[in-house]
Amino acid sequence: MKLVRSLILFISLTVIILSLTGTTDLPKLSLAREEAKNFFTGLAGENKQILVVKIDDTNAAHPQIGVEDADLVYVEQVEGGLTRLAAIYTSKLPPLIGPIRSARISDIELLAQFGRVGFAYSGAQSKMRPVIAEANLENLSAERNPPSIYGKDPNRIGPVDMILKPELLLERANANPKIRIETATASVFAFGDAPKGETNTAIAKIKWPNAKYELRWDSANEKWLIYFNEKPNMAANGEHLYADTAIIQIVSITPSIYGDKFGEITPFSKTTGSGKAVMLRDGFSYQISWQRNLETDVTTWKSEDGGVANFKPGRTWIFLTDKAPVLTP
Repeated sequence: MKLVRSLILFISLTVIILSLTGTTDLPKLSLAREEAKNFFTGLAGENKQILVVKIDDTNAAHPQIGVEDADLVYVEQVEGGLTRLAAIYTSKLPPLIGPIRSARISDIELLAQFGRVGFAYSGAQSKMRPVIAEANLENLSAERNPPSIYGKDPNRIGPVDMILKPELLLERANANPKIRIETATASVFAFGDAPKGETNTAIAKIKWPNAKYELRWDSANEKWLIYFNEKPNMAANGEHLYADTAIIQIVSITPSIYGDKFGEITPFSKTTGSGKAVMLRDGFSYQISWQRNLETDVTTWKSEDGGVANFKPGRTWIFLTDKAPVLTP
């Protein structure tokens, strides 16, 4: 005990002397932990269960609900040359999301890289249901959940009137011991300083047969403001949707064996393999490449010199298209 008291006295005297003399060349003891970051955004925050929600992206569906809280949004081509969103939530859930629409075959391969996600959608054609059942995801569709979770907005017309209550959906899912929805355990993107090879870019235009997106650099707020079919892409809460990092990923888009009830063929966007892409961040565009050898691999992004193409922390939008964007300085 005498030795312990002497040791405590010595440490106390040392602390007092260091505080009086201002000595700083000795190592400091720190009890602060490194700030936790979300693996999808690179920002401070939690990593919650991964919920993917399919959202209609036609003119009638706008303004969309809850898209502004997604950490990552994919824009994919569907029947008739239109687009649909796969919005991924891992840090924050809005009260409502919508309008909810059906799953597509491109989703299965695309989402496999994120582990066992919760997949929220309105339904799927009968031919595709066995594929969804075999996929490594949890089917949280409206076909398996009550109207108290997938409700109808009386101010919208069908088929763009289905609205999801995501918190109730996950609460019900997590009460079922057979359902397992994962959280991210590692960074999905590399975040950090921008890659080399930048080109001044003010506007990027992306086009599908019957849909157009445009990203315009807002230098005052340092964001890429999003425009849809030549109009500001406004969320239902009044926010102008934006991306901190936007990727135009050039993929192969080919007809699949599936189709809709109107006889239109469902396109398949292939997100495994490799290809070219354009990154938008900080008011510049970068010619980069992507690679994903297996469905279970997370997509990697490389700069022109072969280095890592770092994303800017924040919201990311990825546009899956088979045509290069038009870039304007």
